[in-house]
Amino acid sequence: MEKTMENTSHNLEVNCGAATDKGVKPLNEDAVGLCVPDNDHQLKHKGVCLLVADGVSTAEAGQEASESTVNNFIEDYYNTPDTWSVGYSAENIVSAINLRLFRKSLKYKVEGKGFLCTLCAVVIKSRTAHVFHVGDSRVYLLRNGELKQLTEDHSVTLRKGEEFLSRAVGMDSQLHLEYNQFPLEENDILLCSSDGLHSFMDDNELVSLLSQPGGASTRAANLVKKALENGSDDNISATVGVINTLDEENIDDYNARLTRLPFPPALEPGMKLDGFEVLGEIYASSRSQLYKVRDSESGEVMVMKTPSLNYDGDNHYIDRFIQEEWVGKRISSPYLVEVKQIQREKKFLYYLLELVEGVTLEKWIADHPQPDPAIAINIVEQIALGLSALHRNDTVHQDLRPANIMINGDNQIKIVDFGSVYVASLAEVFTPIRHEGVLGTASYADPNYLLGKNSATQGDLYALATITYELFTSQLPYGEGVEECRTAVDYDRLRYHSATQYNHIIPVWFDRALEKGVKLDLEARYLSIADFIRDLKNPNADFLRDDPKIEMTKSPLLFWQAMSAFWILMLLLMVVLFSAD
Repeated sequence: MEKTMENTSHNLEVNCGAATDKGVKPLNEDAVGLCVPDNDHQLKHKGVCLLVADGVSTAEAGQEASESTVNNFIEDYYNTPDTWSVGYSAENIVSAINLRLFRKSLKYKVEGKGFLCTLCAVVIKSRTAHVFHVGDSRVYLLRNGELKQLTEDHSVTLRKGEEFLSRAVGMDSQLHLEYNQFPLEENDILLCSSDGLHSFMDDNELVSLLSQPGGASTRAANLVKKALENGSDDNISATVGVINTLDEENIDDYNARLTRLPFPPALEPGMKLDGFEVLGEIYASSRSQLYKVRDSESGEVMVMKTPSLNYDGDNHYIDRFIQEEWVGKRISSPYLVEVKQIQREKKFLYYLLELVEGVTLEKWIADHPQPDPAIAINIVEQIALGLSALHRNDTVHQDLRPANIMINGDNQIKIVDFGSVYVASLAEVFTPIRHEGVLGTASYADPNYLLGKNSATQGDLYALATITYELFTSQLPYGEGVEECRTAVDYDRLRYHSATQYNHIIPVWFDRALEKGVKLDLEARYLSIADFIRDLKNPNADFLRDDPKIEMTKSPLLFWQAMSAFWILMLLLMVVLFSAD
């Protein structure tokens, strides 16, 4: 692959190019990547990326590992908040990628497939190069004719001179990422290479080919060609960046200015902030405010979320607020509210979301005490899809409740709040959600959370099952008493209330699926949302064996259609009775 990208905005001009070849091997398990943003904002705030990843061929899934690592790094890095430093952004991204690949390796362990790769990445921002490295891929700097290797190979030598990787992306659940930074000078040349290239070329050859005239893509291609001529027996890859001009601003001062963004003041209709006109307040609490705003340039109407002045100076709160924005940017789903990209300088701490029309699911449930079962099940499935999008990215919502879900006139839903999310790659220690002055939240939160235990995705499943129960019964599975629980002993006293006592036409198998979804014992609860949804839509024979009088419905679809027809008849009957009165 060859590609050249240049950009002269903000005085930063970098000529980039990449080349890769399978060499003598039948499959190319290397992956190269480079990105110079097209817009000035991202170029200034995020900079330029150069990457090489080398899939470990003995792991069987090296190609998929290297390609996903490069693609996810670039996509996620440019979605991180502007207030995050380069090092913090990249370290968290690579940690998330590593955890995802490690779990895939465990999943396919029986087949002997391991999703492993090396990685070297360089981010050029302002006047600084940030280098990230795992494995035996390398980063070199050529300055004034002198070549310097900026990374050390993560490998060990065993008997007979054989070398093995000591670190790789996807090798372990926790990754030790090598990170360093250094100031750049104009005319510097950076090289990221796989071992199939640098193991078959000496420094003099590297200097000669990197110094030749021509674009960065030509130099990268010539390096790959020379390694092949020198007898390389591996895949061969190179990414080259030639620094033509640099920013004048000092990067340390710039980053410090970003991370000290002030909190916005209380906003009133008609006020303007960074080019956004305030149309009105949507919601306010002790922790944050939501405003309806219009972009003065595009005319688009959005929602602005601002931090509460109560927490000005609270670094932990600020980090959580910034994390909300990042979670929304990196996870895309039609069932999750979209966090908008801002292509302009921020003068205050806030972020923007799409405006979601409709009402909260909390109000919808109050207005529809006996909804059409088919509609209710569809709502549950949509919420499940939104949660699954979070879980695929090692993110747990932790605070799913009807007040955090919007539903429109077409019964389409969106989960709209990420304030309590837990991201595995960002947290060494689990921090349980706290509900300060919020009534009703404990009804949906997994008791394990509230007792300080991380139940991960099973916690979100508990909330989903509770919401499902409420949709069909307008009640809660453990009644109002759950609000009074404070200790494990309190929760042990709780008893599940069968949904059939509130809605007599709910079948036993459906009720037992709900009960299993809200089990306080994690070992007795469903392990996955998919299993829960399956048992809601299809009678589970295990739930029927204890009662031989129950005949399993042959067609769940016919059952729900009949159930819907029955409820419609009941509604019509009630209308007639009220009319008669």
